[in-house]
Amino acid sequence: MKNDKRYLLVVEDDKGLQSQLRWAFEDFEVEIAGDRAEAINQFRRVQPGVVLLDLGLPPDPGGVSEGLATLSEILALAPETKVIIVTGDDDRANAVRAIAMGAYDFHQKPADAELLALLVDRAQHVYELERDNRRLQQTDQHMPLRGIITASPQMLKVCSTIEKIAPSNITTLLLGASGTGKERCAQALHELSPRADGPLIAINCAAIPENLLESELFGYEKGAFTGAAKQTPGKIEYADGGTLFLDEIGDLPMELQAKLLRFLQERVVERIGGRKEIPVDVRILCATHQDLQRLIEQGQFREDLYYRISEIVIEIPPLKDRDGDVVVLAKSFLNTLAKEYNSSVKDFAPDAIAAMEAYEWPGNVRELESKVKRGVIMADGSQVGAQDMELAPSEAEPMPLNLKEVREEAERRAVLRAMNHCNQNITDAANVLGITRPTLYNLLERLGLKS
Repeated sequence: MKNDKRYLLVVEDDKGLQSQLRWAFEDFEVEIAGDRAEAINQFRRVQPGVVLLDLGLPPDPGGVSEGLATLSEILALAPETKVIIVTGDDDRANAVRAIAMGAYDFHQKPADAELLALLVDRAQHVYELERDNRRLQQTDQHMPLRGIITASPQMLKVCSTIEKIAPSNITTLLLGASGTGKERCAQALHELSPRADGPLIAINCAAIPENLLESELFGYEKGAFTGAAKQTPGKIEYADGGTLFLDEIGDLPMELQAKLLRFLQERVVERIGGRKEIPVDVRILCATHQDLQRLIEQGQFREDLYYRISEIVIEIPPLKDRDGDVVVLAKSFLNTLAKEYNSSVKDFAPDAIAAMEAYEWPGNVRELESKVKRGVIMADGSQVGAQDMELAPSEAEPMPLNLKEVREEAERRAVLRAMNHCNQNITDAANVLGITRPTLYNLLERLGLKS
């Protein structure tokens, strides 16, 4: 969009409705077109994110051929554009046909200005999220954190921390629930480090039986136990010159915790059945979804080992706490999976967007990818719906996307919190908020909180 303005193109031949719609969207620069040729010219000029399109356009105002042709041309020029079809009460079949062609949504006449404004705002919101995602994908080759797709301030802070500490050898502990991307972050730490040309050896401490884990980590000499037919180095030795990533370290047995602690202190290993100390130059990264402090209190994790592995701690937030990342990641997964499965799916239906934003995502990014994969496979048309992803329709109130509404809601919460904190004392609340008493009185009156 030019100059970062939010453009809306209204394609409608009814002069009265043109005038009504022109003033219904105060947060948009509204452009009007009365036929297909004018619509395409205006579209090329302003490049709107959202288009309101009436299917009945001259020279075929009683049919839908011109409207559908306009839709087809717009999507051919910019497939990411969100086209909302405005149609008559008895024309639902053609509206559904337009959706199958790639339209974002439809609204039946007579036009409800308030509902239409909500639809347009949400479509613009989705358009901007997708645009940001495309920018991220286009610059991915220049981004140091390969494979991490995010637009949220929470994850950008994590990425910034990774960039700062990657060049060092500092032992790092990654904390986060399952599916949040701890392994991706470990890969980024390795790839940004001076050890990037060396190996990255990963071992899941929870996936290997306890009686085999020691030999996996430290290796063994020939004849050390039944079945030890040859000398075998452990994972730590294989990581020499590179990085060792110990995933789910909270599941490491106590006996091995002591042996790992000695390695971290001395940087030498002894194979099972061996007497020789083997020096190893390796950086250690650890990760767990468990609360290590609680395990320490329960006597299940060594406190001295914790301090060795947590020289730097990075907490990776769950997906539900990453502002805007659900839709950004979902679009990225959809694009990749649609190509992988040779699917004609191009987008998410509005009910899928709402359902994804309302869902808590207990399985985090891993669960999101699985849901999107199911949606791509199950979708019948060009859009993935909430039902295709096995997500319940959202019953929550739509998020206010109008900037004025967002600002007022934030002010309302801040004022209520200050008043409650100060026991309804106007002077104290004004001081806490950093404003004057008259300003606070005005705010209370404007927000309907004066009583």
